[in-house]
Amino acid sequence: MNNSTNTHPVRVWDLPTRIFHWLLLASVAGLYITSELEGDAMRLHFLLGYNVLTLLLFRFIWGVVGGYWSRFVNFVPTPTKLLAYIRAIRTKEPTSHVSHNPFGALSVLTMLLLLLIQVLTGFMSDDEASNTGPWTSFVPNSWIELATEYHAEVGQVLLLFVIGMHVVSIFYYKFIQHDDLVTPMINGDKTFATETPASRDTLTSRLFALGLYLACAYVVYRLINIS
Repeated sequence: MNNSTNTHPVRVWDLPTRIFHWLLLASVAGLYITSELEGDAMRLHFLLGYNVLTLLLFRFIWGVVGGYWSRFVNFVPTPTKLLAYIRAIRTKEPTSHVSHNPFGALSVLTMLLLLLIQVLTGFMSDDEASNTGPWTSFVPNSWIELATEYHAEVGQVLLLFVIGMHVVSIFYYKFIQHDDLVTPMINGDKTFATETPASRDTLTSRLFALGLYLACAYVVYRLINIS
C-alpha cells in the first residue's frame, strides 16, 4: 500500500516580486555601507535611496495588481486571522501558510513603511556639510532638523532592529520549523499536497512589471527635481 502524499510545485512568488526582494536587499545594504563612508560615496547613497523609493512605489502598486500571493489582500492578516494564529502558537497547534504567516506579513509591512519614512526623511535631511536632500529648500528648518535627526539616528536603529528580527525569523523557520523561506524567494515555487492557487507569472505580466517599475522611476525622478 502506498502511503506517500503526492505533492506538486506551485508558483508562489512571481519573478517581479523576487527581483524586487533581492534588489531591495542589495540597495538597503548599500545604503548602510555608504552612510558610513565619506566623499563620493554619498552620491551613491543618494542614488540608492532613489532606487529604494522606486522599488517601494512599485511594490505598493504590485501589491494590488501583481501575482496572487504578492497582493496584500492575500497575505496581510485580518485581526481575526492574527488572533487565530496567536492562539495556534500558544496551543502549539500546527500551522501552514502559503506565503507569509501573519507575523511575517506584518513585519514586511512594517519594514516597507519604515523604509518609506527613511527615504522621505532623507529627502529633507541636511548634514550641514555638503549633503542636502532634494526637498530641503521646500520645507521649514524645523522639519529639516527633525528629518535629519530621525534619518541619521532613529530610523537607522529601527530598520536594523526590524531587519535583524526578519533574519532571525528566517533562521527560526529554517532550523526549528523546518520551513525554508529563502529557496521559494529564489525559484518562486513551493510544494503542496492540496490544491493551491498559483501566482500569475507570465511573460506579459513580467513585461508589465518592468513598465511599472520604469514608470515609478520616472515619478521618483520628478519628485527629486521639483522646481
